[in-house]
Amino acid sequence: MAETTTIDDFRTACEQADVHTVEVAAPDTMGHIRGKRVPVQRFFSTTVEGGLNIADAIFAFDMQNDLPDHPYINMDSGFLDCHLVPDMSTARIFSHRPGYALVFADTFDPHGEPHPASPRNVLANQVERCRQAGLDPVVATELEFYICAPDWTPVQNHIQYSSLTDALELEDCVRDMRHGLLGAGLELESSNPEYGPGQMEINIGHADAMTCADNTVLLKSIVKQVAVQHGMRATFMPKLWTEPSGSGMHIHTSLSEGGANSFADSDGMPNQLMGHWVAGLLEHADAMTLLGAPTINGPKRIRPYTFVPTHVHWGLDNRSVLCRCICEPGSQANRVEHRSSGADANPYLMIAAILAAGLDGIERALPLPPMSDGDMYADPGDSLPLPADLAGAIAAYRDSPLAEMLGKVFSDGFLTLADHELAMAPEHSPHPDDVNDWERARYAEHC
Repeated sequence: MAETTTIDDFRTACEQADVHTVEVAAPDTMGHIRGKRVPVQRFFSTTVEGGLNIADAIFAFDMQNDLPDHPYINMDSGFLDCHLVPDMSTARIFSHRPGYALVFADTFDPHGEPHPASPRNVLANQVERCRQAGLDPVVATELEFYICAPDWTPVQNHIQYSSLTDALELEDCVRDMRHGLLGAGLELESSNPEYGPGQMEINIGHADAMTCADNTVLLKSIVKQVAVQHGMRATFMPKLWTEPSGSGMHIHTSLSEGGANSFADSDGMPNQLMGHWVAGLLEHADAMTLLGAPTINGPKRIRPYTFVPTHVHWGLDNRSVLCRCICEPGSQANRVEHRSSGADANPYLMIAAILAAGLDGIERALPLPPMSDGDMYADPGDSLPLPADLAGAIAAYRDSPLAEMLGKVFSDGFLTLADHELAMAPEHSPHPDDVNDWERARYAEHC
């Protein structure tokens, strides 16, 4: 079903679909959906108005639910309850799991304030900043992932990019993924095999920033669940094997004023507003790398000739640049594609970072640097390199203006998780490029 806007709408829809359980959901720091399952009767009698509690440890968990020494969420604080209040505008009913529905929740601390470590709240703050400037962000994501055997070995030994003939046994699975996404109310554009053995891409339609982030984590969850239903596994691990292509998340943004795309009059080149927006993304690109590659594994994608940008630059229809600008005359589809994030990145945090950086470019009227053209792997010119390992990404984010914009409590906690990751590298992942069994064991299931 599509999103609903009232309690009565949702109650009627649940009755018609024989829903027995409502999942009240909140994304954690790593982008995993957590929450509680509530019998449908209790949801409408109690939870929809009163909410429910969950331990704030969900914002301190690493990829495998270990608890590094978080500066705010720890044993000294007692791992306090935070309060989840259902956001009824996000309610949807699942078709891939009949009888289940889901509602995302707003998260509050024990004092009734928005919890500063909640990724949805981090994004909400940046959306509000944009709206105060009279701008409504419009966002879309494109995600790549691998379908694997249950032991995480490849299901194919060859590549057939965008083939409509190859591997129909995989198409049976991807078809059910598409149906599950449509059933959950997502606008699904297309799917296709990507440039890896068993790698796929599914594209969903654009939406406001929060809805896009909600839809993106739901896409990842539904894809993984449907793969299991077909006796396989799916992973958004950014670099599953050393040689085959990594998996990324491209993020498209535009800005709406009065319901119209403010980038629409970009004719062959960015207009002034788009230019300032892109300049902000470039200004904060190095700090954003940590949010797009928050593990030991993630930065291993950032290598030449991988369709992942290695430097800070922008261009037009050029897939070797960081920011690809679509500037067709008079088009309401004009937008900026940010191409660096791994598929494992938390979409709330990456979208929040893009909004923060782009708005900073607008507020400071940052000038757009010269456009990059041609093969930017072969000749990046004087473009600054992006961090190519986790240590570099951490250093670029720590004490950065972007970290300050996203909030001290969130940023200090996020750096704690990143430092915890980095400390494991010398023993478990010493090679800067090779992907080993330890990485697959740590990340494949949970990305």
